Amino acid sequence: MSLSIILYVAGINLAGYISMGLDKRKAKKGQYRIPERVLFGIALLGGSIGSMLGMQKFRHKTKHKSFVYGMPAILAFHLITIAACWFYFCGK
Repeated sequence: MSLSIILYVAGINLAGYISMGLDKRKAKKGQYRIPERVLFGIALLGGSIGSMLGMQKFRHKTKHKSFVYGMPAILAFHLITIAACWFYFCGK
């Protein structure tokens, strides 16, 4: 795996983790929040693990079914896609 892919995956997951913490802090202070579509967008771009870790660490969005089921579904989609590509391109 190339270094750029590793750095991208690490960075997008860090962004997912930080965005959950930042949104939780904004919620406590009554400030303008990060839109849910942005939180899901980060997860869709590859940050689902970081987002899920942030949800647990900051106890944020853990009662929202769309997040409780959506984040693991996004992760499962990514893992299935990676496995399919691996077997298709590397399994020959």
